[in-house]
Amino acid sequence: MKDAPTRSADGGAHGRGSDRGWFTPTQPPDGAGAPAPDGHTGPREGGPPPGHGAAEAVRPAPQPGKWVAVRSVKPPPPAAPSPPPATPPPAPLEHQRRPEHHRSAEHQRPAEPPPDQRFRPAPAPASVTGAAPSPDTRALRSTLAELEPVADKATSYFYALLFIRNPDLRALFPVAMDTQRDRLFKALLTAARHADDSATLTAYLSRLGRGHRKYGTLPEHYPAVGECLLAALARYAPATWNEATEAAWVRTYTAISQIMIDGAAEDEEQFPAWWQAEIVRHELRTPDIAVVTVRPDQPYPFLAGQYTTLETPWWPRVWRHYSFSAAPRPDGLLSFHVKAVPAGWVSGALVHRARPGDVLRLGPPAGSMIVDHSTDNGLLCLGGGTGIAPIKALVEDVAEHGRCRPVEVFYGARHAGDLYDIDTMLQLQRAHNWLSVRPVVSDGPTRGLSGELPAIVRQYGPWPAYDAYLSGPPGMIRSGVDTLVGIGIPSHRIRHDEIGGLMAAAPG
Repeated sequence: MKDAPTRSADGGAHGRGSDRGWFTPTQPPDGAGAPAPDGHTGPREGGPPPGHGAAEAVRPAPQPGKWVAVRSVKPPPPAAPSPPPATPPPAPLEHQRRPEHHRSAEHQRPAEPPPDQRFRPAPAPASVTGAAPSPDTRALRSTLAELEPVADKATSYFYALLFIRNPDLRALFPVAMDTQRDRLFKALLTAARHADDSATLTAYLSRLGRGHRKYGTLPEHYPAVGECLLAALARYAPATWNEATEAAWVRTYTAISQIMIDGAAEDEEQFPAWWQAEIVRHELRTPDIAVVTVRPDQPYPFLAGQYTTLETPWWPRVWRHYSFSAAPRPDGLLSFHVKAVPAGWVSGALVHRARPGDVLRLGPPAGSMIVDHSTDNGLLCLGGGTGIAPIKALVEDVAEHGRCRPVEVFYGARHAGDLYDIDTMLQLQRAHNWLSVRPVVSDGPTRGLSGELPAIVRQYGPWPAYDAYLSGPPGMIRSGVDTLVGIGIPSHRIRHDEIGGLMAAAPG
C-alpha cells in the first residue's frame, strides 16, 4: 500500500497536496530563468492572479477579448505580488489546493477542494440537474476538446507569452513548469465541466480567493493572464475559435476572477493573509517521516479533518498542503505528519532540516472532511500511510464531544514498519471503548491484518449506519470509494480529499 496523500505542506499526499489553480506555480528552485517557448520555466508555486482585496476586478469590455480593470468597492492594502496560487481551480490560473496528490508524497492534502471531486470531501455535487448545458458551456467544452491533443504545447505557449509580456510575473512561479502545465489544462477542463453549476463554483472559488491572499497576488494580474489565455486558446484551437467562443471565454474568466477577488476582500476583513508559526517540537518517527508541532503567532481557527498550506524559510513562496494531525487544542499548538518524498523540497526540508525555533508560514485552513456532530452515525475511517493524520484528529474530535459513537479505524501501510503512528492509535483505543483500531499491511509479515485496505474493510462490513472517511494515496481513495459504494454506503456519506483533477498536488 502506498502512502496516503491528505495534504501536506509539500504537495504530497498527506500534506494534502498543494494550493493550486490554473495559474499556480509549482516548487521553485533557486534562481529564475527567462521564459522559454517550451514552458520549462515558470513562476513559483503560488496561485493565479486572484485579487488580494478588492482592488481591481477584471471585466470584459464590450468587445470580446478585451479586458479592463474595474475598481472594487475598496482598494486592498499595498502588498508585494506573491507566487500565483498552487491549487488547480476552475478559475483563473491559480494550487491547487492541493492534487492531485502525488503518489509517493506524504499524506499531503490537496489545496482547497475543487468543485468536482477533490481528494478531501465527498463526491462533489452534480451540476444543474438534467439541464442542457448553456451556450457558453458548450463553447468552452468544444474548445477544450480540440485543445486536448495539444494541451501541453498550448499551456507552454501560454506561460511563455505571459512571462515575455509580463516579465515581473516570472518571479512568482517555479522554475520547473511541467507539472504546472498539466495542472492548468485540468483546471480548464474542470471549469468547463462545472460552468453551469454556479453554486459549486462560487463556494470553491471564494475559498480559493481567500487562500490566494498569502501569495500577495493582486487584482491587476488578472487582465494579463486573461489576455494570454485567450491568445493560447485561439492559436491551438483554431477550428472552434470564433468571436462567439472568445466572448464565452471572456465572460467565464471574468466571472471566475471576480468571485475570487470578492472572496479575498471578504476574508481580509477578518483574518490575516498568513500566520507565522514557530516549530516547538520535531519528532522523527522513521528515517523519512516526522511529526512537526508548531505554535502560531495568533489564534488559528480550524476544524478536525481540515488541512492548511505551509511555507518554509528554505523555499520561499513554495507552499504545500498538510492535514492537521490533532483536533484543536487548548494550548493552540498545531501538529502535522510529514513524509519526505523524492525531490520533495518542502517535505525534505521539514523532515531533515527543520528544528525547534524555525519559523514557518501557514495559510488559512480548508477542507470539508469533518465530523457531522448532528448525527449518531458511526464513523468508518480508512487511513493509508500519513493519511492517518486527519483520521487521528477526527477520533479526538469525537472524544471531545463526549458522545459514544462507534468509530472503526483501518490503518493501512505497505510494511509493518510503516505504521509509524500505530502506538498512538492503540493508546486512543485503550482510552475509548467505542473506538476500534485495525492495522492492515499489504506487503510482508505482520501481526495485524494482511491485504489491501479496501478489501479488508469489505470483509468486516457491512456498514449500514456509518459515515465513511478516507485519507491516503489517490489509488487507495479510488478503490476505497468503489468498495464502500459497492457494499451499500451512499456516496453522500463518504468523505475524502480530492483525487487529482483540479486540486492535484505536486511533488513536495
